[in-house]
Amino acid sequence: MATLILCIVLFLEIGFAIFCIVTRQNHNKIKNWSRIAIFLAFVILTLSSVIVWSFRWVMLAILLFILALIATVSLIRKKANHRKYKTSKIVWKSILVIVAFIFALIPALVFPQHSSPKVTGDYKVATATYTYIDKNRMEEFTDEGKNRSVNVEFWYPKHADGKYPLLVFSHGAFGIKASNASTYNELASHGYIVVSIDHPYHSFYTASEDGTPVFINGDYNREFTNANKDGFYTKEETYKLIQKWMKLRTEDMNFVIDTILEKTKSDSNPIYQQINVEKIGVFGHSMGGAASVWLGKERDDISAVVNIDAPFFSELVYKKDIDDFVARDEAYTIPLLNIYSDDVWEQLDSNSTYVANKLNNEKFKKANTVHFKGAKHLSLTDFPLFSPVLANVLQGGKADIDQYYCIEAENDLILQFFDQELKGIGHFSAKETY
Repeated sequence: MATLILCIVLFLEIGFAIFCIVTRQNHNKIKNWSRIAIFLAFVILTLSSVIVWSFRWVMLAILLFILALIATVSLIRKKANHRKYKTSKIVWKSILVIVAFIFALIPALVFPQHSSPKVTGDYKVATATYTYIDKNRMEEFTDEGKNRSVNVEFWYPKHADGKYPLLVFSHGAFGIKASNASTYNELASHGYIVVSIDHPYHSFYTASEDGTPVFINGDYNREFTNANKDGFYTKEETYKLIQKWMKLRTEDMNFVIDTILEKTKSDSNPIYQQINVEKIGVFGHSMGGAASVWLGKERDDISAVVNIDAPFFSELVYKKDIDDFVARDEAYTIPLLNIYSDDVWEQLDSNSTYVANKLNNEKFKKANTVHFKGAKHLSLTDFPLFSPVLANVLQGGKADIDQYYCIEAENDLILQFFDQELKGIGHFSAKETY
């Protein structure tokens, strides 16, 4: 939509400038009526939901309003046609207007209006956000002496009766709790209560119930970025960083699950009262997937795990005598679904932090593994829909897979897997490659 609007603006502005230059007249009256008409068209398109109002259109709306207001004043004063024609003025005005439109359209170009992936379940989905305060942990990222708070958001069946499995999601290294919102909506529409966690100072941005914002911690950001540079850290240093990151992630997830389980006993909120505490699954993307695999092994009340494009950090051991990583010699018995993009699939045969993920690892012989060919790391989230430009920059290029096909097929696989493992319905069957 933003690209179409920009093309229309360029066509109109350049065309009008050429018309003025050829006829050697200002044609200000025509221009003013055009400005007013364009603003009214924008209002009509917004009211009719052709343009879905959001932050991306605010700057454009302000610009169109200002131009329409100036045009209206000019028409009322009737002075528009008395100015002397100058070619240079026509050209410069057109250039300034085009630049102004490009600037105003930046949010819509970077974060384009897009359709949501399909939701196939029968339940209407509602959401709710809360902030949980952990009285047993102090916030390690600040020196304010405060307890750590964790922000969560629920996606759940609206106006539904009965008990539903609880699914807990953890985002990627720089992610946010809404990173896979299409997945949560799909699951909730089929009778799941999904809670997604913002890990403060690990998430790019989060806000508590009272609106207090928290951005990603600079030291953590540098640690993670440098850990992905070959040779920046020794393998021993990398292993220590992994342990530190996973400690925070798993403690957050444990705290959230324990808090929810406690609230099912004492809180009358319908969200908590609809949770089946005997059926819990965890899933996550990237670092969140690694934490989910870790938690599945650590807790006895988790019945299924979905790992989206993440290494098995819980199964990784650093051997000082060989200065290398090896896989832990223990069987992983919790039902597990691994979903990989090309970015991770190509690393599965290496002796990197993915050494435990090797397809021939007998300790994971019961795990289900699928590969989305042509997908990049962020293809397995909603981010390329929200901002294809930023996604391509962050993941080093455009994925060779249709984003809607990728995310909808992934959502369907996750639904089928949890249906089998937590509800005992259907039969999960997946191809190796999609």
